Amino acid sequence: MQFQVQGHSTYCYTGGRPFDPQKPTAIFIHGVLNDHSVWILQSRYLAHHGWNVLAVDLPGHGRSAGEPPASVEQAADFLAELMQAAGLAEAALIGHSWGSLIALEAASRLKDRISHTALVGTAFPMRVSAALLDAAQNEPLKAIAMINQFSRSTLAPPPSVLGPGTWVDGASIALNKRILAGNRQFNLLHRGFVACDRYDRGLAAIEELTCPLLFVLGQVDQMTPLKAAQGLIERARARGKSVEVVGVPVGHHEMAEAPEATLAALRGFLST
Repeated sequence: MQFQVQGHSTYCYTGGRPFDPQKPTAIFIHGVLNDHSVWILQSRYLAHHGWNVLAVDLPGHGRSAGEPPASVEQAADFLAELMQAAGLAEAALIGHSWGSLIALEAASRLKDRISHTALVGTAFPMRVSAALLDAAQNEPLKAIAMINQFSRSTLAPPPSVLGPGTWVDGASIALNKRILAGNRQFNLLHRGFVACDRYDRGLAAIEELTCPLLFVLGQVDQMTPLKAAQGLIERARARGKSVEVVGVPVGHHEMAEAPEATLAALRGFLST
């Protein structure tokens, strides 16, 4: 489905169901060099079980036009305008990696318009090493190999993802290359990593949230290690927020490596 947001066409996957703004809505936000397809199982399930789903391609990514966000704050502005374009008074935000920071920042701004915020594979600060930033800028294919080496704990997913024999690592590399090649004007890998590295409002943002919080964290995640989310969790609990933490025994791509456990966590959280 296409929306006009910030003067450009924005694509959102609706899970194979018609968009109905009267239903409760979940907005799925992908990470660096990804698109809506990383949420395929979770978004499709919710779409067929009473939810409106908008799994978005961020500007300049996949099927969405416009300049890609150069910061988490710019991406949060985009989400607010997407909700306006879709006629949504309220939505749940579900973000992975860079998308988790975008969801956090947007929820802190939109306050009571956000019913739930789920942060998957998150960290704060989400620092990116100088070596990886350099590779992303000057040797992006090398950087893609690096991030996939550190992102994955499995080579093949459970059958519920895309069927037996699916090659998780190869599929991720192919997606990264396709998204990178799909925008010749901007280096989406470097731009996204810089946005993650420079975001400094995590602790302030989590204090400003008014909705329940879910953390879904990979227990062997080397990109955003488990301990890197503890500051956010502790700050939220110290401020009396409703916080649920679910650990899954995989790496950084919880949605593909532990699809059913990730879905179960989201389903239970959104039912509250």
